[in-house]
Amino acid sequence: MGGTVVETMPVLPPKADDLPEGVDPADLVWEETTAAGGYATRVLARGTRLRLIDTRGDACAGLQVFNAAMPTERLNVADTVKVQWNAYLGAGKLLLSDMGRVLLSIVEDDAGTHDCFAGTSNAASNAAKYGEGRNSGACPNGRDRFLLGAAKHGLTRRDVHPCINLFKGTRIEEDGTITPLVGPFAPGRQVLLRAEMDVIVVIANVPHVLDPRAEYSVTPLRATAWRGPATLGNDPIRNATPEGLRAFLNVEDYFRR
Repeated sequence: MGGTVVETMPVLPPKADDLPEGVDPADLVWEETTAAGGYATRVLARGTRLRLIDTRGDACAGLQVFNAAMPTERLNVADTVKVQWNAYLGAGKLLLSDMGRVLLSIVEDDAGTHDCFAGTSNAASNAAKYGEGRNSGACPNGRDRFLLGAAKHGLTRRDVHPCINLFKGTRIEEDGTITPLVGPFAPGRQVLLRAEMDVIVVIANVPHVLDPRAEYSVTPLRATAWRGPATLGNDPIRNATPEGLRAFLNVEDYFRR
């Protein structure tokens, strides 16, 4: 297989010709395109920037996040919503752990369609909708994709927790109805995340569980990550709200030990 070029796989060593201005190519640590229905996972050091690109406008990045040093600490979607008094993610928002610390912050976002409510699909939901939901089948489900990613870090089914979905969103109507915002959208939309701790990131690129289309509809997702400085001092995201500042102070206290 040497010399074979496949779009949906890691690039080794990582390289990209569209890094932001000022980013040294030597700092690149991850370049991978995840296939439709695929998954990806990586350990990212504190300060790493993770750029996700919806290459063709129909990706759905289900995201789970763990403290790499202590994976029992992981993304808490409920706290992410209630601590920030906002259920709609975008630039400046934080992804919080169940220990009150910031795992990731959203530095830039030109998508604006993300979801903290619906979670991901499972084998039963995909079998009912598409007639197939197995990991090895034509319509793999999100929960089992997360399980495969988590297993690469010694984690098990009980560690697979509620996720957020990037690039595919939901809107809560006045009567409580959840309206899916699933596109397809314009290709090339991007989200830039910053690791505020050493984290394990697991991504499942599967159709949103509320996608009304009868066909299994999802397109590739690109991930690029590079080293960067840890967040300290007068960072505008760190200091945007009292609640957010407290979560960053909890991170700084954690690393002070």
